[in-house]
Amino acid sequence: MARSAAVAVRRRQRERLPRYWFAHQLLLTLSGQRPVHTLLGHALPDAYDQLVELAPRAPLRPPGTLREAPFVQRCGEYRPREGVIEAYALIAYGNRRLVALAFRLELGADARWRCAAVDLGPSAGGTEPRG
Repeated sequence: MARSAAVAVRRRQRERLPRYWFAHQLLLTLSGQRPVHTLLGHALPDAYDQLVELAPRAPLRPPGTLREAPFVQRCGEYRPREGVIEAYALIAYGNRRLVALAFRLELGADARWRCAAVDLGPSAGGTEPRG
């Protein structure tokens, strides 16, 4: 298998992990690339309210004249108990800037992960996690 094909396979496998999928969806919403309603059904009510408040400001939109789309550079997780993921994502803008995005995922009775809280910290206009 060629190196580029192997990299593509690893990237697809990574994107199937809940933390990466949600990090990417949150990035698209909070950078103004997708409307917040695309996360309906993927976020619990309090988290959705946070996103509705944050999305119009597009806090993850590339700064200034930078034209490169932001991307999830890395994503990690901690599982404090079964059915809960506390995750972080490093959002990169080219080689110039990194922003941290923290979020909590909870596994529902229907075996679907949903975002329960989002935090961008004070520098990016985030809100404190609720609950």
